[in-house]
Amino acid sequence: MLSERIAVARRAAGLTTRQLGEAAGVSAMSISKYENGKATPASDVLLRLASALGVRTEYFFRSKTVELRELEFRKHPRLPKALQRKIEANATDQMERFLELAELVPAEAIKGSGLPRVRARAINDMDQIEGVADAVRKEWDLGSNPIADLADTFEQNGIRVFLTDLAGDGPFSGLAAMVDKMPIVVVSRHHPGDRQRFTLAHELGHLVLAKFKLAGTLDVEMAANRFAGAFLVPKDKALQKLGKKRSWLEPKELWNLKAEWGLSMAGWVHRANELGVVSDGKYREIRQYFQTQGWGLKEPFAAFPQERPRLMETLVLRALAEDWIGESKAAELLGMPVMDFRKEILAADADPRR
Repeated sequence: MLSERIAVARRAAGLTTRQLGEAAGVSAMSISKYENGKATPASDVLLRLASALGVRTEYFFRSKTVELRELEFRKHPRLPKALQRKIEANATDQMERFLELAELVPAEAIKGSGLPRVRARAINDMDQIEGVADAVRKEWDLGSNPIADLADTFEQNGIRVFLTDLAGDGPFSGLAAMVDKMPIVVVSRHHPGDRQRFTLAHELGHLVLAKFKLAGTLDVEMAANRFAGAFLVPKDKALQKLGKKRSWLEPKELWNLKAEWGLSMAGWVHRANELGVVSDGKYREIRQYFQTQGWGLKEPFAAFPQERPRLMETLVLRALAEDWIGESKAAELLGMPVMDFRKEILAADADPRR
């Protein structure tokens, strides 16, 4: 309903009825009436409401509504609650558009069956999580080699991947949730590729490990981190690349491994420590060296390419090519103005890597 849509969008934007009214040029009482269904905003007011709330007017009339369940944010103490709500609303909006599109294309065009069918059991120590990650790779027929395109791998196996611009390069890393039986993962568009990949794998860890009974001594976030490292670089491959015991790890060596596997240099150092390749003391020494070099926030050498989910755009273009939708609807489904859609998606010189 329109009234509910306005209320949800206002709360997601972190605005009071008075603040929204001031931004839209109406009274707080009018906003309350709109949200309670006692009044309907005129078309010009609706346009101003959309602008103030940062949504497209189509949002208010969309037939599909979803609820994010089993919501998990990748924890960060500096992530404000207001920003969390905005990111949740953005994820909801993207999923609603995806479900609307799903009704326009053949069912077989949307592949995957959701979460991996891994037999759940009790997990008493972190080493057991290595086996869980291996089981997911086996279920998805990935072997033990590097995964070239992680977002595409997720989408081909039924996990919807969305990017968000809302957090910039700030404290948000990712979230995982369920919509009915469909899992979704959201990551920041602005993070480097290796960080996006670790976040994707971390959120997959949350989704998969939710089926398991973790011992009370195990931290859920640390368990998801262990899953992420093991999923990106299986134990046998990590030991093959690093050796069983090391006294030091050279930065350029770590960058070469990062370029091959898409796991950050710091991630490789952590992987070496959790597999016993370097001692706790040597691990701290290497991490301290990273800090003194200023590599805590930005690692040296070339950045790893960013992930780019393609399923939504590919399906929209298929629907457009088959005349199931027009350009205006295509742009709406992708959440962009028609002119931007023509310039960034349809233009002959548009970069397919965008």
